[in-house]
Amino acid sequence: MFKGLINRFSFSFLIGFTILFLILPHFLPRFYIYFFSLIFVTGLLATSLNMVLGYGGMYQFHHAVFYGVGAYTFALMLIKTNLSPIFAFIAAPIASAIIGLIMGLICVRLSKLYFGMLQISLGSLVWAIVFRWYSFTGGDNGIHGIPIPSIISSTSKAYYFTFIITLISLIVMYMIVNSPFGRIFQAIRDNPERSEAIGVNVKRHQLIGLVIAAFFGGIAGTLFVVVEGSVFPDLMFWTFSLEILIMCLLGGWFTFLGPFLGASIIVTLRTVIGIYTEYWTLVLGIILMLLIFFLPEGVLGYFTEKYKGRFKTPIVNKE
Repeated sequence: MFKGLINRFSFSFLIGFTILFLILPHFLPRFYIYFFSLIFVTGLLATSLNMVLGYGGMYQFHHAVFYGVGAYTFALMLIKTNLSPIFAFIAAPIASAIIGLIMGLICVRLSKLYFGMLQISLGSLVWAIVFRWYSFTGGDNGIHGIPIPSIISSTSKAYYFTFIITLISLIVMYMIVNSPFGRIFQAIRDNPERSEAIGVNVKRHQLIGLVIAAFFGGIAGTLFVVVEGSVFPDLMFWTFSLEILIMCLLGGWFTFLGPFLGASIIVTLRTVIGIYTEYWTLVLGIILMLLIFFLPEGVLGYFTEKYKGRFKTPIVNKE
């Protein structure tokens, strides 16, 4: 009974937030519409990383490379081809998934810290190519003035498009992590040796998980171009990957929506504190130190653990 109540409450909560975000552009100034669009993009990116970090237990240290590949693929197809923008939307996450497959085939042979370090090296190689290829990618100048389709070119239209795609992506990712594949993926995270002993192909599941996470990271990169109208190499620099990792830890990397919450907090801190000082990272560092000491499982992870027991059916003592 309690489980049914929770499910109905979660569904009502989702519907309520969907309606709220759909009507927000009618009441907010243009800056805040852009601000929420950026939260949607960054939250989707952090959630895609958590699919392999929190649910797969894989040390994904350079997830930003898939974000950047998706953004650059989308931008370059709009600028250098005469194809319909629909093909660019489709090609961008596929390109990220292909890069994820290639990097995964190389990195999945290793585990834990060695996996992460090798991924940083390969991701930095992709960044260096983009950073130096001036004739194609614009080099360190990036690409500006990207011709966004008129149907999503305005701030409010970009907001609605970003919100809808983000919502659909989150629903699909939630279905994946709760599918039989997702359950096996979590079992591999908890005990890869035992999973392999019962016949699970651990490396193949990890590789599939990497490709899925890269695909959704590419979708986030595409949405970034829609919101910003530009793209630059810093999107795939390793320090940004570290920032995405912090988002997952801040919100709670063992919860589904924790990374989205962490992304919202960091984007808000960067925007609000950045108005007063350029040293907003110092404030973020202090907050993270406090969280490590008092909320090691993250903000949402803490509240999930604290209130989880209240929804369990009490055990009746029959004596």
